[in-house]
Amino acid sequence: MRFARIVFRVAGIYGLIVVAPLYFLETRYGVDHPPPIAHPEFYYGFVGLCLVFQLLFLLLSTDPVRFRPIMLIGIAEKLCFTIPCAILMVQHRIPMQTVFFSVLDLGWAVLFWISYLKTPRASEST
Repeated sequence: MRFARIVFRVAGIYGLIVVAPLYFLETRYGVDHPPPIAHPEFYYGFVGLCLVFQLLFLLLSTDPVRFRPIMLIGIAEKLCFTIPCAILMVQHRIPMQTVFFSVLDLGWAVLFWISYLKTPRASEST
């Protein structure tokens, strides 16, 4: 349980640090990775959803036993970025910087899975 607390707390803090600045970098992203963003609602929707998940990870860290089933959703969140990035990488459609961050997300997915396996069910911990 201590392992899960640490993993989800670090994941949430790391995610807030990495994702929150994206709210201020839309234009810069378009310059670094042309063409400019044509649909900012998708960009800001993605950033917002990522931030919400960081809050979910912080919540999970407060009581891993109680929130154990939600860990599976956290794993899915990480894989829904990693899997498409792997496919896009094979097609040479994304920059290596994006591949790097998708590999980091894969690492988080593995740590979340280990946390899930190491955390007892609520019925087992009472």
